[in-house]
Amino acid sequence: MRRAPYSHRQKLFGFTLIELLVVIAIIAILIGLLVPAVQKVRESAARAQCQNNMKQIALACQTYHDTYKSLPPAVLLGPGIGATDETNFGPNWAVLILPYIEQGPLYNQQQASINNYKSWQKSGGSSGANDQNWRNIRGATIPPYVCPSEGNNGTLGSRANSGWARGNYSANAGPSGGWDNGTANGASPSRGITGFAGNFSAGAPMCINWGVKLGAMTNQDGTSNTIMINEVRVGPNAADIRGSWAFGIVGGSITAGCPQGDCYGPNDNGCCADDVTGCTDDPANQMGCWGGGYGQSNARSAHTGGVNAAFADGSVRFVANSVQINVWFFMLSRNDAQSWSDN
Repeated sequence: MRRAPYSHRQKLFGFTLIELLVVIAIIAILIGLLVPAVQKVRESAARAQCQNNMKQIALACQTYHDTYKSLPPAVLLGPGIGATDETNFGPNWAVLILPYIEQGPLYNQQQASINNYKSWQKSGGSSGANDQNWRNIRGATIPPYVCPSEGNNGTLGSRANSGWARGNYSANAGPSGGWDNGTANGASPSRGITGFAGNFSAGAPMCINWGVKLGAMTNQDGTSNTIMINEVRVGPNAADIRGSWAFGIVGGSITAGCPQGDCYGPNDNGCCADDVTGCTDDPANQMGCWGGGYGQSNARSAHTGGVNAAFADGSVRFVANSVQINVWFFMLSRNDAQSWSDN
């Protein structure tokens, strides 16, 4: 058999430089198309996990309600303790529901301290004590409290005792700026909505030393119409305490006072939208903040386009950043007596 010349064999079984470059270019294009798709799938999975976390938390709050006949308070404050006192606030809602999210052993480590503070608060100081040993669990990472899309969870918060582990979920203390007194005993202060006509009751599901009874909420706006748990972001550095699961002050594990003033809808990217002592103003990353004191804090997430929210009936929904400001107010208030649709 006659063999082909060497040059022909090279042509048949090799690649020219131009052909190789074309193949590389095609591969690069395919990778460019594939990477966004992979990222989209990954974020979709992370968002689903986040929603599952919130579902567990909502069910834990309902189980707490079954035991104590009301939702957990946003935070316990003993007699004479102000809502911005970093040193003396007591256990918050996320500490109180630990036994109901399979964290009983952690809770039991400081149950005596928690009960001591609860007794001190409930008795008005006649029994129990301002026992702060419960804070020894503040550095524990609680998997159901962490959204997988959050990138700053590895840095512990450094305020008041330092070492605060991060978390991405907060109690909804309502749209009233006076959450620390006006709603603490179930009162419903009337509040206007920025850019929207009218005043509306702004009662919250979870407040200082007080949580609503679900039966009462059913007779108000309804459990399926009222947000119980908001999603929140972690502060970009240790000094920014936002997103700290056991830190029972607005911004740490509580959202309140929005939409009011310069705080608007979810993931508000305006400057100074949150009022949290020592925070870092970062509007470019939807983390605008005024660090001169505690006052208000909005729902935030690392998800594209909106935030997850758990309603008092246990359902979890994704609320778009584009939600109308009045609808956002109505979602956060338990007794505004208004109907809404987020479609």
